[in-house]
Amino acid sequence: MPVASKSSGGAESGRLRAGRGWSRSSPRPLRHQRNLGRWTPWLYLAPALVVLGGLLVYPIYQLGLISFFHYTQAQVSGGEPTTFEGFGNYSTLFSDPEFWQVLLATVVFAAGCVVSTLAVGCALAVLLTRVRAVPRLALMLAALGAWATPAVTGSTVWLFLFDPDFGPVNRILGLGDHSWTYGRISAFFLVLLEVVWCSFPFVMVTVYAGIRAVPAEVLEAAALDGASQWRIWRSVLAPMLRPILTVVTIQSVIWDFKVFTQIYVMTNGGGIAGQNLVLNVYAYQQAFASSQYSLGSAIGVVMLLMLLAVTLVYLRLLRRQGEEL
Repeated sequence: MPVASKSSGGAESGRLRAGRGWSRSSPRPLRHQRNLGRWTPWLYLAPALVVLGGLLVYPIYQLGLISFFHYTQAQVSGGEPTTFEGFGNYSTLFSDPEFWQVLLATVVFAAGCVVSTLAVGCALAVLLTRVRAVPRLALMLAALGAWATPAVTGSTVWLFLFDPDFGPVNRILGLGDHSWTYGRISAFFLVLLEVVWCSFPFVMVTVYAGIRAVPAEVLEAAALDGASQWRIWRSVLAPMLRPILTVVTIQSVIWDFKVFTQIYVMTNGGGIAGQNLVLNVYAYQQAFASSQYSLGSAIGVVMLLMLLAVTLVYLRLLRRQGEEL
């Protein structure tokens, strides 16, 4: 009997030890699954990240690298060795008065384009919710056609419309042979119209989709309270659409700040004596027209840092206001 009790006790203690061992090792598979779950989204994003790394990270690295060297046509052809300049290119750039004039013109022009694009896009998005199906479809098709038009083609069409000799705009307005691209302000205004024309469809479609997602009861309650259309937009729709408006605003800032094709085509490379230069065209002239590739790279780095700063500041302000993006 004692032997049997010992054997049964030994078997029981073995089962207890086995049970304790299983209970100690049981969290390990759970921890492994938890860690695997954390990496699962990154595994799905890995192909896109690899493509973005090849298309964005490496060119930006090369852009920044060239900006620290003296790199001209002589270095490209191998006639002279490449020399390290450090921040010499940036010092040359910041000491050039023309750079600051072009920067100011770029900021003012981009701000006008962003505000105009958002105003036109949001107004037409609200209009889409007020019209019937056939006019809505026609407006959306026309807008998407403008959006799909290449920048070179659109710029050429707008130049024809405002041509001093054959353009219909001058005839309708009775301006005779007035040249819109001769004056600095009128040339910038003409380019602004073309930029807004090819940019507002994105804002219109995005904001329209956001408005359709707003519950109809909210809009009906505001209308029953006697709110005007402008008050409904300002007090009801705009706060609810703030995340969407944030996205379209940031993208509009990026697109309009780095406008190149419209300015280059419509002002023939920057206007008379460079009066319509923006940073992108100015960088092109320095890099390719003057063969100062390092200086053009420095301008590109400055533009990149400015756009990153504007985006981060805007997002931080929204975070402080408690907005989720």
